[in-house]
Amino acid sequence: MFNKSALLLAVTLAISAVANPSPSPIERGTTIPLGKRSSLTREDGVFDHDKAIASTIFTLNKHRSNLINLQKNEGAHVFNAGAYIHPLKTIPIDVEARMQKRQSEALTDEEDDLEWAGSISVGTPGQKFLIDFDTGSADLWIPSSSCTSSTCSSKSKYKASSSSTSSKKSGTFSIEYGDGSTVSGPVYTDSVNVAGISVSGQYFSPVTTLSSSFSDDPIDGILGLAFPAISNLGKNPFFNTAANAGAVAANQFSFYLASTGSELYIGGANKAHYTGSIEYNSVDSSSGFWQATNGKAKVGSTTVLSSVQTIIDSGTTIMYGPPADVKKIFASVSGSKLFDSTNGFYSYPCATPPKISFNYGGKDWTISAANINLGQTTTGSKDCVASLAAQDLGLGSHVFLLGDSFMKNMYSVFDFDREAVGFATLA
Repeated sequence: MFNKSALLLAVTLAISAVANPSPSPIERGTTIPLGKRSSLTREDGVFDHDKAIASTIFTLNKHRSNLINLQKNEGAHVFNAGAYIHPLKTIPIDVEARMQKRQSEALTDEEDDLEWAGSISVGTPGQKFLIDFDTGSADLWIPSSSCTSSTCSSKSKYKASSSSTSSKKSGTFSIEYGDGSTVSGPVYTDSVNVAGISVSGQYFSPVTTLSSSFSDDPIDGILGLAFPAISNLGKNPFFNTAANAGAVAANQFSFYLASTGSELYIGGANKAHYTGSIEYNSVDSSSGFWQATNGKAKVGSTTVLSSVQTIIDSGTTIMYGPPADVKKIFASVSGSKLFDSTNGFYSYPCATPPKISFNYGGKDWTISAANINLGQTTTGSKDCVASLAAQDLGLGSHVFLLGDSFMKNMYSVFDFDREAVGFATLA
């Protein structure tokens, strides 16, 4: 769906098992080259409206699938209040046509980011894949050598017969996306290695059909880092398998997302990227998500919303909230307007970006001027589009989804033992 720009993102294994590392933590790890998708801002600084619409529909259908999985695994009684499974969304024909036309034109690399990905290996001997590390899903899938979709032609493909540790299991894997196509395939187990952390018997799907949504995407597949409750396979995700096997130093992983030097730190937190202490906030793990509770949304020093919940999703760029809640936020932003009522995008005066933050009882975690800005509404406009959009994702009343437009403003720690997501000030 999106075109590629280059980035290096380090995936590092922590040797320290403490939640708050010492000022001089001992480290061992591996730095691997990563790719990222292109920006939601065009080269001329204008908001890429069509790409943002497609990204929103992708996110809607991703979390529709998560709720279907949650209902299957745990029952609808664990849904957030007001949550529901909405109908499958599709990309409007005119939007898809314009995107396909632009994809045939030459593009230059851009610095902004949409996805955080790195290399893993699957099988014995290892077969390498470029993977999106996604805290908003809970399954591992990669293309199969038996894939029949044209989208697979440019991807690395898993060949089960080439792995001595491959084992086919019963069942199937399937996710629907906005172009009417699916990512689907059989279920296997095999050894999986991420930055030197190796596990055996990991459940995953080598998919035989791959949605055209991924045709211009550099990644081969996705490795989910959410709770097992939203797994389509109904099995432990990679990190949980590794933790249960004692393969990681601590039952947590952390993200540092930046223009350069970004990293996923597996097995702890990397003191080199944050200062002070980590503020841990309890999550409702029964939802299957990294869903921080008892939050407040603020504009400047004014609390606009209380008792909100926020799902932290590294696989999403835009931040989303229920339309009525987002409307209240922008009602406190001077000069803001509803730019796109259908898709929930708001604009604000570029010269005076809003100071929107979320607070969980400690610090205000503020979205910077750079990270709130998705570009001008039109060429030469004095209005810019905000990265917080009004969209009912079906996740529940007063439940926000905060993607990397939020995560880039702080160091983020995901702790299974505490059942908490932690934030710390960037170093």
